Amino acid sequence: MELRHLRYFTAVVKWKGYREASRRLFVAQPAISQAVSDLEHELGVKLFSRAQRTARLTEEGALFYVEAVRTLEQAEIAMNTARRAAKGEIGRLSIGFLGPATYSFLPELVRRFKALYPGVKLTLQDTIPLQLEQAFDQGTVDVAFTRALTPERSKTYSSHLIYKDPLMAVLPKSRLVKGERVRIADLANDRFVLFYRDGSPALFDAITGLCNEAGFSPKIENEPNVMQTVVSLVEADEGAGIVPASMRYLRADGCRFYRIRPDDVRIDLVMVWKTAEPSVVLKSFIDLVQKHTPNIRKKAELVS
Repeated sequence: MELRHLRYFTAVVKWKGYREASRRLFVAQPAISQAVSDLEHELGVKLFSRAQRTARLTEEGALFYVEAVRTLEQAEIAMNTARRAAKGEIGRLSIGFLGPATYSFLPELVRRFKALYPGVKLTLQDTIPLQLEQAFDQGTVDVAFTRALTPERSKTYSSHLIYKDPLMAVLPKSRLVKGERVRIADLANDRFVLFYRDGSPALFDAITGLCNEAGFSPKIENEPNVMQTVVSLVEADEGAGIVPASMRYLRADGCRFYRIRPDDVRIDLVMVWKTAEPSVVLKSFIDLVQKHTPNIRKKAELVS
């Protein structure tokens, strides 16, 4: 049984005969007759009573007609859904992101995307680089704003640079600091609170490397697995912190953020997705992000 059989059958009912159905459908009458005959043969029932050379529905035919109309309507919905999905107008997209690193641009980006594609269901996951990698592996994230890919990940994932994040020192307000900058070498005797290495190896290694270049190895007191906790422990006078500049958006009433010297280290924030066969919805999101990247970078810039 094909949809064609149902269309011809319902047309005969709707237009009260084979001749009018043929005229309306622009299909030869014998073809319609044969399709209805094939349908009756497959069902094993008579759909029409052909007494007096008119096509009148049998009782079985009347019941079948109701279901045939419903099937054709559902088929039309399914086809329209497929067409819209092919255009990226409907679907699902799961976005992973690093909270503070995306505060300056992600809300506006999501608003723009939903305005363009209101039929797409968005899911957002606020997490850390390590967990984002796991989410990709589990298929629960389609695209993510995270730190730079490892060489191994780069083999199967694509990335687009969003902006480069400077590092800043975060110190308790009780700490007297002259000026707006802090020399890394001046922190040599401090205890440190750093975001744990497993959560973001590139960030941890960049910070410790900066300290090593300044002539010391940082005395790490705590390695929290939440960036807000890093700031909170600094507020509690548990040590000094070095964090990406985007972390200055975190609530931090009891501490201050300072530019550092030297200030030549940058931590990339990138958009990442699986290279193989991105969906139409994902392509649309990638295009939107790439289009607005220059404005995103301006918003994320740290004023000197």
